[in-house]
Amino acid sequence: MFRNSLLRLRWVGLLEGTSFLLLLGVAMPLKYLADVPQAVEVVGLLHGILFVLYLLAVIETGIALRWPPLRWGAALLAAVLPFGPFVFDRRLRLEAQPSLLRTEK
Repeated sequence: MFRNSLLRLRWVGLLEGTSFLLLLGVAMPLKYLADVPQAVEVVGLLHGILFVLYLLAVIETGIALRWPPLRWGAALLAAVLPFGPFVFDRRLRLEAQPSLLRTEK
């Protein structure tokens, strides 16, 4: 169960982070520079759905893994920062594979 919720969080986080970057980097410039508001409507809706799914995945994983308050805060902060889900995902991946944190001598 823990592995499934963690994998779900990682996947939804990557999708949510990508949709946020598309919204900021593609859809909004199209709306304001090229007068194409439909881009924000489509990407914004997709991002909104993925944002809610990310929050639900954070709740599910945080409860399952009994995260401390600081981890909850980091996960929720990652949801609202550009590139945040990618940074948080990297941290989760490194913690899941402690051998990657060790340096060889």
